[in-house]
Amino acid sequence: MAGHSKWSQIKRTKAVVDAKRGAVFTRLGREIMVAARAGADPAGNFQLRTAISKARAAGVPASNIERAIAKGSGQGGEGAQLEEVRYEGYGPGGMAVLVEALTDNRNRTAADLRLAFSKNGGNLGEHGCVAYLFEHRSEVILNAGLADEERLLESLLELDADGYELLDEAVLVHGPFEALESLQDGLRSANWDVREWGHQWSAQTSVDISAPDTARSCLKLLDALDALDDVRSVSANLDLPDELDIDGET
Repeated sequence: MAGHSKWSQIKRTKAVVDAKRGAVFTRLGREIMVAARAGADPAGNFQLRTAISKARAAGVPASNIERAIAKGSGQGGEGAQLEEVRYEGYGPGGMAVLVEALTDNRNRTAADLRLAFSKNGGNLGEHGCVAYLFEHRSEVILNAGLADEERLLESLLELDADGYELLDEAVLVHGPFEALESLQDGLRSANWDVREWGHQWSAQTSVDISAPDTARSCLKLLDALDALDDVRSVSANLDLPDELDIDGET
């Protein structure tokens, strides 16, 4: 399970519950605006359907979603200025970090990221310095468990999937980057309860951190990056032992 780090599990579990709702709504609204450039009708725009699904799951009001679609599709000007930018760097213990951002000002975003890295024991690197350690892939999360494993294997034989991982009360199915739409459509057609889907950067090798202080420093950096307004996603190759105590004070 290289790449499915404890931090990603923690992050996925807490999701929007303990995040600042305003910042989350803004981030998801930006994703909708960018997706809506390719068309305002979700039925013909899979990227938009994906962004809307994420927004609804986070509790974004329908009126916010409609405004973001209008802006991104040309009925408003804000969405057109946003661009997708990728940043890479290193954290404590040699942890590799890959950040995706949606920004209307590259200089501001780079400065914010550089400050977050430096204040939390890391450093922003050059483009390509850690990207080779990650694979950009499709991921679909199902409401399923160990008892469903045999039926899932039968379903995956008919789909463009690379494998699956058992999570807490869920199953993560992954496949090639370009297969996201067909993968989630195929799972739905096979009567699986699809909870989430999207593209994720999966680490192909991991950095094992066993020192509690270093682990807390890593998590603090990742949380600081994830809290920045322009940041869309944060991925890391951090792997923490389940028994590691990370609840102490930093």
